[in-house]
Amino acid sequence: MNPIDRATILHYHRHRIAEFGSGTRALGWRGEPSQHKRFEVIAAAADFSGAAVLDVGCGRGDLKAYLDERFEGVRYLGVDQMPEFIAAARDRYAQCPRTALYCADFSTAQLPMSDVVVASGALGYRCAEPDFHFHMIRRMWAVCAGVLVFNCLDAASFVGHPLLVGRDVGEVLELCRALAGDVELVRGYLEDDFTVVMRRASG
Repeated sequence: MNPIDRATILHYHRHRIAEFGSGTRALGWRGEPSQHKRFEVIAAAADFSGAAVLDVGCGRGDLKAYLDERFEGVRYLGVDQMPEFIAAARDRYAQCPRTALYCADFSTAQLPMSDVVVASGALGYRCAEPDFHFHMIRRMWAVCAGVLVFNCLDAASFVGHPLLVGRDVGEVLELCRALAGDVELVRGYLEDDFTVVMRRASG
């Protein structure tokens, strides 16, 4: 992601922080219900118990709290480029074991190998690189030891936003199936969103 695109995203979220404070709308979500719908799909995609989880574009670490309520022993690493989000996440989770939070551009940072890699909302930004989401899918799959789960806005139904953009489901699936033998598409939980689950063969 080039510096202009990165600065645009930072400005967008800082404007939303000023307008909405610390709520989920500052993250770009419509509200908690839509965020939790996505989290439900993510939680159903893998057994997170005892897993090393990499949350790409973690925001304030909301997914950590969601997973901790449902799974035991999650080892959570969150990465986000927004200093304000990482600061808020550290305030919430500074005393939690098996938890690390880093402020970095996840499109260029060195990402650690993890059992489960998650990206919720991180692939929806417009940028000068038209294949940015393909680049990120390849990067995340390269550091995924077990399951990669990510969501995207659906180009067929999501329109009219200055910064966020929908992705073509068919094109995304084509890439994912070229990388992995086990690819699952999940739809229907929100009208303009889809989730892809990629699993490595066991054994």
